[in-house]
Amino acid sequence: MQGLLETLFGNGRNVIRDTAEVFRVNAEQDAVREAMAQQAALGQFGTEFRVADRGWFDRLMDALNRIPRPAMALGTMGLFVAAMVDPVWFAARMAGIALVPEPLWWLLGAIVSFYFGARHQAKGQEFQREIAVTMAAVPQVVQTVHDVEALRGGAQVNADAREPEVFEASGDNAALNDWRKAS
Repeated sequence: MQGLLETLFGNGRNVIRDTAEVFRVNAEQDAVREAMAQQAALGQFGTEFRVADRGWFDRLMDALNRIPRPAMALGTMGLFVAAMVDPVWFAARMAGIALVPEPLWWLLGAIVSFYFGARHQAKGQEFQREIAVTMAAVPQVVQTVHDVEALRGGAQVNADAREPEVFEASGDNAALNDWRKAS
């Protein structure tokens, strides 16, 4: 009996479990593989969107640059809510804003315009740099697609020539000659 148990479960193995895993996936190992795949995908996404040469100050400024647009949108919606909740309070604040001189409004408009214009320009230039990097990779992608298509057509890719070599069938293949005659 001890010999049978040693055979089945000895040396850290479990013959019953190993045999069952042939017919059914080990749920624990499957969950581990899925978690590792998800972690790898998240890591890839993280490296894709991370800029390596940015320091803490650049990241702080980028975070601060994200505040004005949501603040302006939420502030505007807050004004509508304030007007409905307490119309007298809202009217008093709007009367105060009416006293702001016109040159100050022009200055505020210029500041907001330059802020959003500069941000738009910076994001546009960053987008153009990304497009340039992508376009620089196009020849390699085209060559890879060409190589794959050449393989699909029965050719073998010659790495030195970068052109597909199509192997001609010699006439001494009896099976191939019979097939050609039949078709």
